Amino acid sequence: MQIKIAAALAALALMSGTATADPVAEFYKGKNINWILSAGSGGGYATYAHALAPFLSAHIPGKPHIVIQNMPGAGGIRAMLYLNSVAPKDGTTIGLVHSSVPFASLYSIRGANFDPRQMHWIGSITSAFGICVSWANSGITKWEHMLEREFIVGGTGAGSQMETMPAMLKQLFGAKVRIVSGYKGGNDVYLAMERGEVHGRCGGLVSSIKATRPDWFPEKKVAVPVQIALQRDAEFPDTPAVIEFVKDERTRQILELILSPFEMDRPILAPPGTPPERVAALRKAFSAAMRDPGFIAEAKKQNIEIKEISGERVTEVIRRAYAMPPEVIKAAIAAMSLTGTQ
Repeated sequence: MQIKIAAALAALALMSGTATADPVAEFYKGKNINWILSAGSGGGYATYAHALAPFLSAHIPGKPHIVIQNMPGAGGIRAMLYLNSVAPKDGTTIGLVHSSVPFASLYSIRGANFDPRQMHWIGSITSAFGICVSWANSGITKWEHMLEREFIVGGTGAGSQMETMPAMLKQLFGAKVRIVSGYKGGNDVYLAMERGEVHGRCGGLVSSIKATRPDWFPEKKVAVPVQIALQRDAEFPDTPAVIEFVKDERTRQILELILSPFEMDRPILAPPGTPPERVAALRKAFSAAMRDPGFIAEAKKQNIEIKEISGERVTEVIRRAYAMPPEVIKAAIAAMSLTGTQ
């Protein structure tokens, strides 16, 4: 009798353990997560990903190992297409893409055959404000200089911020910017600046400069002629924000749409079709990792700026942009000189 009772209790305990086991943890246990980056190695995106990866892994149920893979190309669209159509949709692949990429299909960029509203946005590692940065001896150190003489900047492809932002400054405000396209990533543009091939770069890059070129700002190797932002950031109090040159409400609307990506710098996503319970687990793990004292200390050590932007907030920024009036979207396309890329 005692043997039967013991066996029954053992069976009950086994059933109870099975019932309470975390299916997400069971799925991820012993697995790898492939983390696809839309940028090359050695740049700011890689720095952020390598810093966050071990903490993100530690907070995902089952503690899967995260393997980082660089997939640069087409201003980030190559990686997004892979995540949309090729990558496994079971939670074993996530992405970190340029913040401009989710808006590529809104602007009908050639090849941007995806709908970011179908993606599962896990969160964003920071928000940002844009700047134009120039090599100090280039002769372009103030906004006035950009209106008076040619400012040559590097770019990585149509639709990337390194090309749309300077184009916008040219179209809306008359800056004399010339874009040299074809660089593989932001780090290659930095190298081009150091070699004297280009004067500078425009886009959301303060954090990447601090992460990969920490001596540039303190040693005044570069100047910041203008902030591509809706207000001046305290870090550059003497540099004007481009909003200060807006003269009418229509231009203000166009500018606000164009600058939407800066609200969600370095966004992380899971492909469409990823099971909702795994999306929820990834979002929860991301939030925990962003608040982990170990990651905060690592970010400080690596001189990278972090600010948790929730997956829900990233989703809302994208939804709001896609709901803009067609005439505003059309004007933004023209301002960023995207008509030839459609």
